[in-house]
Amino acid sequence: MPARTVDPNVISYSACMSACEKGLQWQLAVGLLSTMPSMRVIPNEFSYSAAISACEKGGQWQAALVILCEMPSMRVTPNDISYNAAISACEKGGQWQMALGLLSAMPEMAVVADAISYNSAISACEKGGQWPLALCLLDRMPQMQVLPDEISYSACMSACEKGFQWQLALSLLADMPQRRVFPNEVSFSAAISACEKGGRWQMALSLLDSMPRMAVMPNEFSFSAAISACEKGGQWQLALSLLIDMPRRSVRPNEVSYNAAISACEKGGSWELALGLLQEMPRMSCAPDEISYNAAISACENGGRWQLSLSLLDQMSGVRVWPSAFSYGACMSACERGGQWQTALSLLSEMPRKMVAPDVISYNSAARACEKGGQWQLAVSLLEQMPNEGVDPDDVTYSAAIGACREAGQFQVTVSLIDGFKSNAIDSLRFLIPGTDALES
Repeated sequence: MPARTVDPNVISYSACMSACEKGLQWQLAVGLLSTMPSMRVIPNEFSYSAAISACEKGGQWQAALVILCEMPSMRVTPNDISYNAAISACEKGGQWQMALGLLSAMPEMAVVADAISYNSAISACEKGGQWPLALCLLDRMPQMQVLPDEISYSACMSACEKGFQWQLALSLLADMPQRRVFPNEVSFSAAISACEKGGRWQMALSLLDSMPRMAVMPNEFSFSAAISACEKGGQWQLALSLLIDMPRRSVRPNEVSYNAAISACEKGGSWELALGLLQEMPRMSCAPDEISYNAAISACENGGRWQLSLSLLDQMSGVRVWPSAFSYGACMSACERGGQWQTALSLLSEMPRKMVAPDVISYNSAARACEKGGQWQLAVSLLEQMPNEGVDPDDVTYSAAIGACREAGQFQVTVSLIDGFKSNAIDSLRFLIPGTDALES
């Protein structure tokens, strides 16, 4: 049977590019688009849209815009799919100005913006922290004969959450049924998160309780936001109660749920419960991360359990969680409280070897440990070392060094440090070091 050849056409190319989009192969999609003319196949709006969508999925907003701008020069008019994919690409790339520019350009190109266009632009404003612009877009939609949906409202509420506008978020949630838009899990989770950011834990719990009455079942995000709200409000018992309630409601806790609950226990001074939750995470198929360990280390620090803090720090690298400056700072603070100045200094010296740059908090913890251990020379040495390491001492650093020298009877050094303290334009010395006036006179 003789071999038969089938020449690819525009439909074949567009289908291939759509497959590349789904496979997150944006380079292949762009390559296919560029080879079409050499194969005597003229790209159309669907080919270009497929390539733009592939760039959007691949997080390549610049490439998406280049392709969109190329279309008129190739005598191809962009359609709503082309613009929507480009706006979405800008949203994912954090380019809210570009997203709004594309939305405003659509009427000039005789392209009608739809709900997808507006939702992508609202999400871009949300990611860019532009909650007033997000609300303006939501208000404009009915004027442009576009009906907002639950995605529009949820994105606006998320924008209000990031802008600490919890009242506006609740107002949007209340407005949805009146506009015949029914809130979903995302809408409620955004509103609960807004209440968390606004320190309104009671309101967050009320929203969580109201979800079933609205035929909306809470999910892990709803619960996690409510647990975070309780944590921020110092309600560690309620946070734990919510975490325990999740499996009963057929909701599997995630890392965010556990991290918020561990932080709540830390703030509530319950280091045993914090450690218990950390140990429970793998059994619940949740991998502890840096936030989990840092909260548990801080809980042990607050509970005066410096040995446990060090043990947790050692565990981190074993489970491929890399300690941060915060992790080390919390451990050094625990050592300071436990009178372990040698261990605190050892941790400080270990940080560069672990590729962790010490910050001012790290130095302050070590300096306070030296102060409590009566090691005035070491406290002063740390103070002098900081500028060489690109870290500026603050009032806490000076307070520790001056306090150590004063307790050791090193009055000349103390006066010298006070002069340096003043030259660094820190004027809170009298509140930090009792007896400073007598030293100056």
